Amino acid sequence: MEIINNIDGNKATMEIIGWLDTQTAPQLGEELSKLSDDITSLVFDFAKLEYISSAGLRQVVSAYKKMSGKDGFKIINVSDEVFDVFKLTGFDQKINIEK
Repeated sequence: MEIINNIDGNKATMEIIGWLDTQTAPQLGEELSKLSDDITSLVFDFAKLEYISSAGLRQVVSAYKKMSGKDGFKIINVSDEVFDVFKLTGFDQKINIEK
C-alpha cells in the first residue's frame, strides 16, 4: 500500500493506493498519528484503493473519530466493491462517502 499525503492549510487529503488490510493498516495508523492537531478536515481518496479489510475499516473509523468535532471527514472516489464493505457494516450511514 502507498499513502500520498497532501496538506493544504488545515485540510489533509490522503490518497490510499492498493490494499488496506491487516498487513498495511498499521501504516495508515502511523500516518494518522503524524497529523498535526491543526488539521481540522481530513479526506481519504480511495480512487486507487482495491480492497479494504476489517483492519482497514478500524483505521478509517479511528480517523473518523479523531476528526469528530472538527470541520469534517469524508471519503471520496470509492469503488463499488469498497463501498459495499461500508454498506455491509453500516458505516455508510455514519461516514460521508462519495462514490
